[in-house]
Amino acid sequence: MSVDESAAAPGLASCDAPAEAAAGVSVGGAARQRRGQRWSDRYVKQLAWSDTAIIIAVALGSYFLRFPTGHLGVTADGSFHLSYLSLSTGLAVLWALALVFRRTRHARVVGTGQPEYAAVFGASWLAFSMVAIVCLALKIDIARGYLLIAFPVGTVALVLSRWAWRRWLLRARGRGLASDRVLVVGSRGRVAETVATLRGTPEAGLEVVGVCLAPGDAPVEGATTVGDFVDVAVTARRLDVSLVVLTSSPELTSELVRHIGWDLEGTGINLALAPALTDVAGQRVVTSPVAGTNLMHVDEPKFDGPRYVAKSVLDWCMALVITVLISPVLLVIAALVKLTSPGPLFYTQQRVGRNGTHFGMLKFRSMVPDAHERLAEVLAAEGVEEVGMFYKPKNDPRVTPIGRVLRRYSLDELPQLFNVLRGEMSLVGPRPQIDAEVALYDRKAGRRLLVKPGLTGLWQVSGRSNLEADEGIRMDVFYAENWSVLGDILILMRTSTAMIAGEGAR
Repeated sequence: MSVDESAAAPGLASCDAPAEAAAGVSVGGAARQRRGQRWSDRYVKQLAWSDTAIIIAVALGSYFLRFPTGHLGVTADGSFHLSYLSLSTGLAVLWALALVFRRTRHARVVGTGQPEYAAVFGASWLAFSMVAIVCLALKIDIARGYLLIAFPVGTVALVLSRWAWRRWLLRARGRGLASDRVLVVGSRGRVAETVATLRGTPEAGLEVVGVCLAPGDAPVEGATTVGDFVDVAVTARRLDVSLVVLTSSPELTSELVRHIGWDLEGTGINLALAPALTDVAGQRVVTSPVAGTNLMHVDEPKFDGPRYVAKSVLDWCMALVITVLISPVLLVIAALVKLTSPGPLFYTQQRVGRNGTHFGMLKFRSMVPDAHERLAEVLAAEGVEEVGMFYKPKNDPRVTPIGRVLRRYSLDELPQLFNVLRGEMSLVGPRPQIDAEVALYDRKAGRRLLVKPGLTGLWQVSGRSNLEADEGIRMDVFYAENWSVLGDILILMRTSTAMIAGEGAR
């Protein structure tokens, strides 16, 4: 079975080339056919079969679950009769069309993670909204239980299916497969940044095979210079790339970009623009045409309002459910802490929360009772004069044997569910820090305090204590400015995986 699906890397704006061949450029039919049959085409076909099978199974399964002994059907507008099997068939067709209409299997959507899942959810919502409108217009009294089974079950099944396919895709890319060959064009500085970004994001499936630089630019370390701005299209065809990425450069004028686009027409090679704007989520960027020029508007991030009220309510409800579900685990851990080490059950430390407010963050005690008094001793042993941001001793003798296990799997953090219930923390957000660390914040790091601190966060599922401080801060600020409910759910799912594997913890 072959994998496919092109995952766009952050910051790339794609431009589709028209199907007609450009004047003066001759491209063989074999080359076009070879590019048209890349791994992404086969992967998209597999997704189509998978989506169709799920929709049919959910539509029919909902009917048999809701009406195990059968049902005569419903009357529409008092004039004609519809069986539920007919309704199920219509729902399946409408659902499948919604997935196509919302471009959930577009080559630059599949495999991208959150954007793909959001597109699938949007398509499902569209399908069931249309069903509701049709039923209202034709006065069809459809059983609510039928829709209450089909919509959530089908949506979850489709998203889980896409998640499973994406995991398979990432494993394939980890083996060097299922990737698009990329040519990066621009000035040396921006090309170097783009190459580093693409190579640091292997899950995007974009393999840089060469760069085209402005005349006189020094080579980019780790990248092969294969041409200049004059022969971009010729070089792209010679290297058999599937994507050309243009970075910002004074030499890349609008006229030159237009000519490169013309030269790539009909070749099957896509064109993407990599603007200098980074760390801004797509939902905050709006493009508007002005006299033939596209202006990119960046919406101001919001740190209050209805979305944050909804986030707080969702946090509280989910924290309550999780606390009840894992209460046996909490009791077992509490017993182990008390039986294996004298001292209090919980360790409470003052941390800095949203807008600089202070609160007592709870943890299961994982150290000896006099750990705080021995901090200077530990720092001296490791040759550290002062604590920096995100600092943790590598071999801390103050940690108890049971504490090491708790820390490895982040079980010592579970009491922070009570901080969430008290409204001091969120389930997802930047991890709270102490005053000494916050005192080291610059303007960028200070934006971590614009949202509630979280029990888990984006940096935790992206490396945890293995992450460099600067990169961790960048991810926290990105989360604070661009968070979404779906993103929070995905982070929570990834957190459970990281906890089980004990990745990056000490």
